[in-house]
Amino acid sequence: MAEPVWSKFIHPDTILEQVQNTAPFLKRSVAEAGPLIALGGTPVGYLRVLGSAKSVETLEDYFALCCAAHQATVATFVPTDVDSKIRGVLWNETRDPEVLARMAAFTIQMRDWTVEGISTRVTLDPELGPVSGHNGEWFSVASGGLGRYLQLGMHDPFTGLIEAELEREAEAFRKALRTPGREMEVLQMTVSITHNLGDLDQGIGYWEGAAKHSAQKQRFHRLAHENKTPFGGIFQHIANLYRDCLSAEGHRHYPLRPVKALRQSPALLLPLGPFLDDWGSVIGGSALLTDGDRAEILDALLRGCKKIENQLGYFRALAGWQSAHPKSFERAADGLPGSGKKLLREPELRKKLAIPRRSFESSYVKRVEALRAKLR
Repeated sequence: MAEPVWSKFIHPDTILEQVQNTAPFLKRSVAEAGPLIALGGTPVGYLRVLGSAKSVETLEDYFALCCAAHQATVATFVPTDVDSKIRGVLWNETRDPEVLARMAAFTIQMRDWTVEGISTRVTLDPELGPVSGHNGEWFSVASGGLGRYLQLGMHDPFTGLIEAELEREAEAFRKALRTPGREMEVLQMTVSITHNLGDLDQGIGYWEGAAKHSAQKQRFHRLAHENKTPFGGIFQHIANLYRDCLSAEGHRHYPLRPVKALRQSPALLLPLGPFLDDWGSVIGGSALLTDGDRAEILDALLRGCKKIENQLGYFRALAGWQSAHPKSFERAADGLPGSGKKLLREPELRKKLAIPRRSFESSYVKRVEALRAKLR
């Protein structure tokens, strides 16, 4: 009897356990969605794919499961580790045109999956739709598929879609930049789009053979790194803004990963940094958290402030918490271990916590206004 296609990868049951570990609030939704009858999906199709984890047999089934697990967890505190598989490894497992076509069709459907309830890192344009890191995850999967099609000399279904998504995100940024009062949205898009371009590069990194010398690589690769003219050069301006004032916030939030209390609800998911004052307020006032939970979160944030050089988001979370719920903050501080209490007393930390939110954010707003004036 032939071994299942996933035998040399992560077992499907393990993938589902990883999803339930980092996003336990999805367990009921997965059960209610039910399994897929056939490969494909609805706007919340990732739930139905996860519900089919125990019946994975084919390469395309396993590919779909990995994509669904990534969709469900990439904006949580502990994303599932399937990136390499959906960006390249599984695409390169087959040369069968029918299998590739099914994988491609599934990838195209992924564009319509909702991020509601699984991410707070979204900037919504009423006309152009959401811009979030999930768009970048789609880039990485689609570009992985594009590279395989180009390598095999097959007509691909991805070039036009990647082009269209890049233009959509570029236009969403331009539109926000042109509009006074939307400076914070510009900054949020700056983070998402720069990371999305990096995800696109990640998929291209798996390209082999003819794909490495293709026109698509010339057009889509390293848009955030080189002085390239596609898309009017807007991605260069976005990348420069990111490097100038936001790159220190692009870390992986390892200090918060051990805190299981943060995983119990989408209401506690972390937004885009460094603008975390509101999230800090949520932590301080959430009925989902006990004083013990809050002490653990406070300790993790303090350690993150100390360990992650130049980041400011954790300081803002602490400032927002202390400002909105001072008693909650005091109780959490009382529950800190000695090392945490020592960190909380440090003069530099106290100085940063005293900076008013408006003053903190105004310096970033001025960067956006300068870019607006430059591109006018």
